Amino acid sequence: MAGEATVNEATGRRGVVAALVAGLAVLAGGWLVSAQPQTGQAAPEITGGPWINSDPLTLGGLRGRVVLVEFWTYG
Repeated sequence: MAGEATVNEATGRRGVVAALVAGLAVLAGGWLVSAQPQTGQAAPEITGGPWINSDPLTLGGLRGRVVLVEFWTYG
């Protein structure tokens, strides 16, 4: 019986943790959506560096072209 109570407590804790994580995901999801540019707004200028294999690019210079943006990091 004591082992059964421990299993039930652990299951209950997992449920509470899952509910908290789900709630945080919903809250964070709303923040992420509001942080993204909206339709009809100009995209932010490309920043960062160093540029590899080209001079720094601007949105004005890329206007009218199909652009694939790939970014990654070592980690």
